[in-house]
Amino acid sequence: MKIRVGFGYDVHALAPDREMWIGGVKIDYSKGLLGHSDADVLLHAVCDALLGAANLRDIGYHFPDTDERYRGIDSKILLLNTMELLRDRGYSLGNIDATVAAERPKLNSYIPEMKRVMAEVLQADADDISIKATTTEKLGFTGREEGIAAYATVLIQK
Repeated sequence: MKIRVGFGYDVHALAPDREMWIGGVKIDYSKGLLGHSDADVLLHAVCDALLGAANLRDIGYHFPDTDERYRGIDSKILLLNTMELLRDRGYSLGNIDATVAAERPKLNSYIPEMKRVMAEVLQADADDISIKATTTEKLGFTGREEGIAAYATVLIQK
């Protein structure tokens, strides 16, 4: 068996008049995340980690923000398409370990649903998906509540 590890990172600015989607779940908050798609920072980081593990470049290469087909797209579709690219090359998911950095909103109560949604999209066991939420102790752009960042590490196997 061949195993590979990938790392992904994404960031999106907070913006008024936008919905907030994180981990495929709509978050009740006064602002949303700015981006060409639905700006789901967690799913984008996971996509990048998966693509990197399989040596398939990055999310911007496969789903460029210059392509109108992806304007406003549900990032669950990007995650599904990413996993299909990996499966086409004989890879399966081992596990995901991800962290979302945000001062607000508080995300802990949404994590079980994020895991459920991601597991459904990936056709994986929710127990293979770890999602954590943290703050940056009011430091940096996340601490100033200008944006949200996400980090993801994945293990894939062939």
